Amino acid sequence: MGIEEYGGGQGPQADVLVVTTNDVPGYRVEQVIGEVFGLTVRSRHLGSQIGAGLKSMIGGELKGLTKTLVQTRNQAMERLIEQARARGANGVLAFRFDVTEAADVGTEVCAYGTAVVLARE
Repeated sequence: MGIEEYGGGQGPQADVLVVTTNDVPGYRVEQVIGEVFGLTVRSRHLGSQIGAGLKSMIGGELKGLTKTLVQTRNQAMERLIEQARARGANGVLAFRFDVTEAADVGTEVCAYGTAVVLARE
């Protein structure tokens, strides 16, 4: 897995700006639309569970699970952006991820933030 497979986030030409901060330098918030989120639940496949079990005995990174989590986070973020866009936003402030176990069958990832309309100052 190359380094590009370990990350996520937006490209430089994104039409919905997503930031972890409460404001964006050079922009003002014209309208607060409200909370938006993107949610996905992924189950672990048997192969990665066996590999993870073996790896946990000897130590080291669980690369299969890492790759799955990166894909899951990216999908949750894409869904958040789709929801923000559909509600007329061009920005999401205070962006966060929440990751929990979902009934012992998988991992739930929720991307959330506040959808806003931003304007350059």
